[in-house]
Amino acid sequence: MPAPAKNRQMLRFGTFLAINLVALTAPAPSIAQPAPAAAAPAQEIRGFSYSDLADLALTAQVVAGVTVVKAERLKGELAPNLAAGKARFLIEAQTGMLLRGADGLAGTISYIVDVSLDARGRAPKLKKARFILFANRVPNRPQEIRLTSPYSQLDWTQTTESALRAILTEATAPSAPPLVTGIGNAFHVPGAIPGESESQIFLTTADNRPISLSILRRPGEQPQWAVALGEMVDDSARAPARDTLLWYRLACFLPQRLPEKAVAALSAGNADAVRADYRHILDQLGPCGRTIPR
Repeated sequence: MPAPAKNRQMLRFGTFLAINLVALTAPAPSIAQPAPAAAAPAQEIRGFSYSDLADLALTAQVVAGVTVVKAERLKGELAPNLAAGKARFLIEAQTGMLLRGADGLAGTISYIVDVSLDARGRAPKLKKARFILFANRVPNRPQEIRLTSPYSQLDWTQTTESALRAILTEATAPSAPPLVTGIGNAFHVPGAIPGESESQIFLTTADNRPISLSILRRPGEQPQWAVALGEMVDDSARAPARDTLLWYRLACFLPQRLPEKAVAALSAGNADAVRADYRHILDQLGPCGRTIPR
């Protein structure tokens, strides 16, 4: 005797739902900086910062542009742990572009997403909508992907696409700065005249490539600081422009305080000078600018 239609549907989606529920139900921690209203779904959020896009793009296996072909709403037992004011959909979409994904992506893919209902409790119309997705692959299921977070389905716009292309192009270049993991040690050298000095702060990175920060002070001048992506600091070293990958690696990943171990070998006066120089660098970098949880 054939299984009832409901049971067949549950069997069809059971594994797929289990794979996708982690990202869909992940709690959103509090954010220090101004954030979109909590009820706003990812695809309706406007004004993502450079850091938001970099966080999403650089941690996803796949970044793709898609057009929704079919949107099937899942209810009841097919939508466990669904938050109030949300609707869950199984999406079938056509891949239109692949911004990141070394192994390619199927022409038609499926994924699950939660979206917000409007004031009348109605779900948005998703069919034919264009989105940019940040997702991971599902092992042994080449036509299925799993969104990496509740913010991983964004409305497609040319501005967003261009920003993501720039981030991912810079990240894959041979000269791309590595991920900063902390601070190693630092030194400080007073100059020959009062008010003149130089500090250098060495950073630790995920792949052990060298990065150092240098700060030069001269009497009557603004402090000059630069970043060196190598063993030596030369005239080519500059402070990074905002909304570039190097700026993001520093502004979003440097600790807010210089660790004591970095200046443990220095005299008290030199240690205080390095701390002041480090605070100056953080001030010049400005806030990371995240508006969504990582």
